[in-house]
Amino acid sequence: MLGLCSFTHDSAAALIVDGQLVGLVEEERLSGIKHDKSYPKRGIDWLLTKAGLYPTDIETVALHFRHDLYRDAAPGALAHLLRPATMRRAIPRARSFLTVAANERERLDALRRRFSDAALTQVLHHRAHGLTAFAASGFDDAAVLIVDSLGETQTTTIAHGRLDDLGVPSWDLVRALHDPASLGYAYGAVTQHLGWRKADEEGTVMALAALGDPDRFADLFTQAIRLTPDGFTLDPRLFPLRVISSRWPRVSKEFIARTCPPRAPHEEITKVHMDLTAALQRRTEEVMLALARTARDTTGSARLCVGGGVAMNCVAIGKILAEGIFEEVFVPPAPGDSGTALGVALAVLADRGEPIPAGVVGACYLGPSPFDVGRSSPGMEGIIGRAELAPAQRIAAALADGQIVGVCNGPLEAGPRALGNRSILASPLLPDVIDRLNRDIKYRESFRPFAPVALADHAHSYFALGGASSPFMSIAVPGTDLGRTMIPAVFHDNGLARVQTVDADRNPLLADILKEFDALTGVPVLINTSLNIKGKPICGTASMALDCLKESGLDALLIDRRWYTREDVR
Repeated sequence: MLGLCSFTHDSAAALIVDGQLVGLVEEERLSGIKHDKSYPKRGIDWLLTKAGLYPTDIETVALHFRHDLYRDAAPGALAHLLRPATMRRAIPRARSFLTVAANERERLDALRRRFSDAALTQVLHHRAHGLTAFAASGFDDAAVLIVDSLGETQTTTIAHGRLDDLGVPSWDLVRALHDPASLGYAYGAVTQHLGWRKADEEGTVMALAALGDPDRFADLFTQAIRLTPDGFTLDPRLFPLRVISSRWPRVSKEFIARTCPPRAPHEEITKVHMDLTAALQRRTEEVMLALARTARDTTGSARLCVGGGVAMNCVAIGKILAEGIFEEVFVPPAPGDSGTALGVALAVLADRGEPIPAGVVGACYLGPSPFDVGRSSPGMEGIIGRAELAPAQRIAAALADGQIVGVCNGPLEAGPRALGNRSILASPLLPDVIDRLNRDIKYRESFRPFAPVALADHAHSYFALGGASSPFMSIAVPGTDLGRTMIPAVFHDNGLARVQTVDADRNPLLADILKEFDALTGVPVLINTSLNIKGKPICGTASMALDCLKESGLDALLIDRRWYTREDVR
């Protein structure tokens, strides 16, 4: 069973063989192209090699969209001719839906040629998201909330996830909102308006929001994203009707007149930009809280799973957890589109009456090891490498001494967060650590925060997790008095930190590094950010990691059990 997220952003592949998840890998981590939308050939080749299979051995290929629903939705777009605010975009919208359907038909034919012996099936996009989130949670009953920009025509769904007596998961739709009511579209529109890339740099907008005054544009966003008894709706006078084409702007002239002119990527960030993001973020949190309450009311479940691109808004997820609507809130490690590669395979298996495969629940380290893919002998010009017999002690000592160290170790993480296997680690005790990381390592905006990682049995002393764990760095929470006093660098201007909790079972090396650092400093917490620089994906291979060492201000890099430094940093 081969599951694909292909031909759209965040291309990925997942393989299930005989009831076992072989792996899930995002193509960008192997190609070096951020948000790679190509056919995931590198990932598929690695999965087949790992399983000892050939393309002719694949029985079913499942894809993460149903192109027929785009075609079917096109006539309905003409209804927008009846409203002055949407009539100009109605026909282009219909045409864009038909174009998507036609393009997908060609791509399906290409897949049939590649896997000539396999059945090809397409799965509803939100069902794929939902099954990924529910199956990974380990819950037997949960509300499942999916919020993204667009899946076919759905943008927000609430479903009831259940396991039957045989462990077969179901995703029973309770409520759905359809485009143009899209929270992801609105957040992406403002992201783009402010000079960042939509579907990529929404996290930058979320970070900037902590510096602004949300009251300045509160009335605007109350009008632009209006809560309704069924969920919410967008005002087309501010966020114009979607046309699936980059030629059609996502904010209106009225929105610009009431806020600010479009910002070019390298222009100065001013108070108006901060205030605009703050109002957008607060409205997003209000809408997500309202949706979570609806999910609880309509399903009766005490647990919540959240997926889709908006699930990566860790501040909103933290607000849901803090509100106490649910006993537990779970976000999978790959809540975005790459995770649907797993969800489509799970959907086909569920339709056959087969249970969740082994290796899905709670799993995140699902990709290749550093030397599995890419150049067998990475470029070493200007680099010194030597064996390291005690990597945890070596890294902890370097960190305590003020160095910043990269880690490329073991299987690659799934999803957007560095969870210890492809990480940059730093001491939270350094007074200038945030400036150094942003300026010299990541080459990104100075206001961007960095997430902490803590030993699970010590995390609650430093972070107000309310009894929850956070293994996938999905929730932003306040600090305790001890945390704010001892490690203020890990808390953003809003007082929150997107903490990761780790133990020896989940990541032995990272847990050992934290223990060694605790022994040296008395603090079992480190800063953990992804092993990459701005504009590039997380380093999936050894050669990519060495390039990161060469191109950034990293002091050292561990790849498996070898310690690398630049020749100019001996």
